[in-house]
Amino acid sequence: MNDSPLRVFHIVTHFDLGGAERVALNIAESVSPGVECHLVEVVRAHSAYTPQFINEMREHGIYYHRAFVPQYSFHYLFERLAAVTFPLWFVFLFLRYRPRVIHCHTEVPDMAVYAFASLFPWLMRRCRLVRTIHNTRLWTGLTKTGQRIERFMQQHHANVAISQSVQRAYGRRYGSEPEIIYNGVRAEKQKAYEGLVAGKVNILFAGRLEQQKGIDVLVRTVKVLENDGRFFFHIFGSGRLETFVRERLSGCKNCRVTGPLFGLSHYLGSFDFLFMPSLHEGLSMLSMEASMNGLPVVESGCEGLAETLPPGWPLESQANAPEDYAECFALPQEERSVLAEKARNFAEEHFTVARMGQCYEELYKSCLVNLNND
Repeated sequence: MNDSPLRVFHIVTHFDLGGAERVALNIAESVSPGVECHLVEVVRAHSAYTPQFINEMREHGIYYHRAFVPQYSFHYLFERLAAVTFPLWFVFLFLRYRPRVIHCHTEVPDMAVYAFASLFPWLMRRCRLVRTIHNTRLWTGLTKTGQRIERFMQQHHANVAISQSVQRAYGRRYGSEPEIIYNGVRAEKQKAYEGLVAGKVNILFAGRLEQQKGIDVLVRTVKVLENDGRFFFHIFGSGRLETFVRERLSGCKNCRVTGPLFGLSHYLGSFDFLFMPSLHEGLSMLSMEASMNGLPVVESGCEGLAETLPPGWPLESQANAPEDYAECFALPQEERSVLAEKARNFAEEHFTVARMGQCYEELYKSCLVNLNND
């Protein structure tokens, strides 16, 4: 019995692009062989990225389990339906594998696990719960549901924050401050991105086209610099504001708008700047990946972004103003290289995958000790 692995189920929204999904996969890849990780999705993804996500799990010998409710964007209706029906099929998975730890990531998995525990409370008595809080803002539009689930998570001592900003935000709203385990990223082998525009400062924006990411500011900045021949913006992403972005930037010759760039971390070094005018972040994985791979970040200074960069980082605009960003993009190559190296050193010191995996493995083992003592 002592030789059996510590089995951990990571519950994620879907097998698709997303920071929380990437964190769960990085944890599963970085823990020791004594921890057996399974990834479970709540909503069945069907994007072009899903096969790549699944292939990575296969390559690393990570167990994975597909959901039944399909992924469609309609006022989060399908996500909520998936969370409510999750216990009806997950119970069979639970009884087959008997996980010792369930680790959930973001609100949809939180709802799903809460629903499961409510229907089958006796099964949770021999299983510990870990819940990573990935954002500074939780339960938008679901306040009452969120209050119930937060009481549940606190009763199970499940919460882990990914940053100081998340910890503080959670404490202000829910009255307790979780411990912090920083997300981890790795340096990737870099490839040349063939779509660069010669003779220009090539600026990258990549991510969900949602209000949180500062899409209004992105559009205004591109338009303010439309007649400035020095800069070219590469915008990769999808989301609810995709139509807005494409319509507003239609005809602009200083940008290109396309879908997500798969394997983005392998191309980061090709660009001159990463542009992140976010309104709020939990702890930006993309910012850390950019630093780790030699790409300087131009950002808004919001909580969760500023924390990923060295103190006193000069490439920011706390006013989130296009004019400020234009000055950042005009930074000479020599100064840009110095800042890139400074950011890389900071990321290597604070945000490695190995360090994250070790911290979570220690947490899982402490959960197991507590479980055996109950």
